[in-house]
Amino acid sequence: MSVRDFVIRRLIQFIPTLLGVIVLVFVLFNYIGGDPAYLLAGKIPDPERIANIRRQLGTDQPLYVQLWIFITQVASADFGSSWATNESVSQLLTSRLAASLAVLVPMLVLSTLIALAAALLVAHYRGRLADRAIMIGCTIGQSVSILAYIIVFQYLFAYRLGWFPVQGWGTSLVENLGRYAVLPVAVGVIVSLAPDIRLYRSFLLDEIGQDYVRTARAKGLGEGRILWVHVLRNAAIPVLTNVMIQLPGLLAGAFLIERFFSIPGIGREVIMAVERSDFPVIKAVTVYVAIATMVVNLMSDLLYRVADPRVQLK
Repeated sequence: MSVRDFVIRRLIQFIPTLLGVIVLVFVLFNYIGGDPAYLLAGKIPDPERIANIRRQLGTDQPLYVQLWIFITQVASADFGSSWATNESVSQLLTSRLAASLAVLVPMLVLSTLIALAAALLVAHYRGRLADRAIMIGCTIGQSVSILAYIIVFQYLFAYRLGWFPVQGWGTSLVENLGRYAVLPVAVGVIVSLAPDIRLYRSFLLDEIGQDYVRTARAKGLGEGRILWVHVLRNAAIPVLTNVMIQLPGLLAGAFLIERFFSIPGIGREVIMAVERSDFPVIKAVTVYVAIATMVVNLMSDLLYRVADPRVQLK
């Protein structure tokens, strides 16, 4: 199957998947989320006010009409206005996306490169002291909560040493990347390193045990060349899978990091929307993350073909 036919077929498959997500989100928010009119009417709701709110929101319409309205909102990328701020949901999320990407993209790139380099190191010295020390460090690192890292980093590097601001966000991208984003990015990298190193190490060790590695050693190739050229290339597909899985999370943001460092990103906005029962924002983020996940899965399949030409698109 050609790449074009594969992409067209996958895009067609997106339609029923997205419809399933829309129906699931609609059912959850209509039957579990409660009546939004009571949430918006205040602590002492007036029956007339509740009826007006239902009429404005369209919740007094039959369910099939409400579902069609939701489908048109998804198709037009217009989820209405936030119940808390009365701001357009699409504009609200768009304005928050830049801050989330300024933190999460460097975090993902740095953590992937550092973890892969460390995994290559421990794979080279497998079974030796360096390997065991790094694995023990990874086990300890995974057992520590992200809240502990945030508190320690803020206290040590921001409060005590004064190298970075404890919280806040600027208006310039250069200022944010060079000042405000450094500490949250460092926290995110430290937190993700331990599981990533262990995972990539297992990928590399699986490849090291293959026959082609023994053949390369028999031909006299050095261990470094075997790892960097042959093993790393064949371990690229599971590494790509792990990296691509994390990409949809860039859209939702890092909730705790954005909240504790006061970064005006989508993650903090989602937490605030949950606290305020701001359903339009929550529904929009849920649908967008689902769409991003489907797109990332398609990109992963195409990248597999680039990493290994033997992969067949079916």
